[in-house]
Amino acid sequence: LRQAPNIILVGEIRDLEVGEIAIQAALTGHLVFSTLHTNDASSALTRLIDLGIKPFLVASSIQAIMAQRLIRRLCPECRTPNTNPDKNQLRVCGFKPEMLEGQTIYKPKGCSHCNNTGYRGRQGIFEMLTMNAELRELAFNRAGIAEIRRAARATGMKSLLQDGQRKILRGITSLEELARLAQAEVDVA
Repeated sequence: LRQAPNIILVGEIRDLEVGEIAIQAALTGHLVFSTLHTNDASSALTRLIDLGIKPFLVASSIQAIMAQRLIRRLCPECRTPNTNPDKNQLRVCGFKPEMLEGQTIYKPKGCSHCNNTGYRGRQGIFEMLTMNAELRELAFNRAGIAEIRRAARATGMKSLLQDGQRKILRGITSLEELARLAQAEVDVA
């Protein structure tokens, strides 16, 4: 901080000491970017408080939180329409029948371009929590993850699952890939 940077990148906040340094830098006018291992954006607020950072510091210093996961991209050379999607996968991915009306979703097949996996490359799915007065108050009052998530979604935050749904409807990934990711999240929780 002696060199007066405008932007600071903190590799990862794993403990109270690093968290407090990042928060203090943010409170003194620096733009601070860091990483934190949580399941979603809403969990980051409670994670920082669980590390021992005072809730009023978390509430006053955080501007936005982005969560991301990587999903496999369908191979554009061999993807095929999924005319009979698995009902359990639809449920796990949060699709209602009317969401798929008039839509074509795809499944992996496998070819020489993708080493017969049906997938080639990866793509991120994201959710962005932008702090507002209500979310600051919830953090200050040590609200639970579910309450923070509800408030964030009420202000328009799209979840990781919703971004994954959009990528399925655009033909970027498959229902089974998002279901695999969604199921892994359920197993961890």
